[in-house]
Amino acid sequence: MPHSQTSAPRDSRVGVRLARGASPWLLPTVATAAVSLARARRSGAAKAVAVPATALAAGMLWFFRDPEREIGQGRVLSPADGVVQSIMPWKDGRTRVAIFMSPLNVHVNRAPLAGTVTSVEHVPGGFVPAFNKESENNERVIWHFDTELGDIEMIQIAGAVARRIVPYLPEGTKVEQGERIGLIRFGSRVDLYLPEGVEVAVEVGQKTVAGVTRIDRD
Repeated sequence: MPHSQTSAPRDSRVGVRLARGASPWLLPTVATAAVSLARARRSGAAKAVAVPATALAAGMLWFFRDPEREIGQGRVLSPADGVVQSIMPWKDGRTRVAIFMSPLNVHVNRAPLAGTVTSVEHVPGGFVPAFNKESENNERVIWHFDTELGDIEMIQIAGAVARRIVPYLPEGTKVEQGERIGLIRFGSRVDLYLPEGVEVAVEVGQKTVAGVTRIDRD
């Protein structure tokens, strides 16, 4: 169904699951909470641990949620939940749309267009806060998609807390628009490069929903 181009549409959540790649963080936290709760009645130390451990486990479950969504309409959809941080013309004629993801956002990223993954490159780097300009030197994964608009570049950038980006798809995979393609753990940023001639529909400060919010304008 059509959505407004001036505000982020609501996502249609018909179900929620946990993100692939969350288990190294999630399982130890949940296990600690479960054990401390089981022992809380018999141990003062376990009781002291149970409250913060349970709160942390609940937070982890929230951070790594992965809701099902009704995919939006438009040639280019947002690859990430978050807020548009910047819109910048690039030297080669493309336009970079940077979307900041806070720890409260869903961290699963989605394909902005249907096409074929032509490249998935992991680049090691630092962990400067994702809203900082220097975050462009952070750990990142650079994606290229062969689409109806030509080559589309998307970059997943790790933040100050994130310590790993988890791509879900290898090079050569055909993807549908809005399909899950990877996870960035905790706060981070996603940069999407629109080809020359494609007009941007979103504005700086606007909220986006991955696979739902339209990024381009007819």
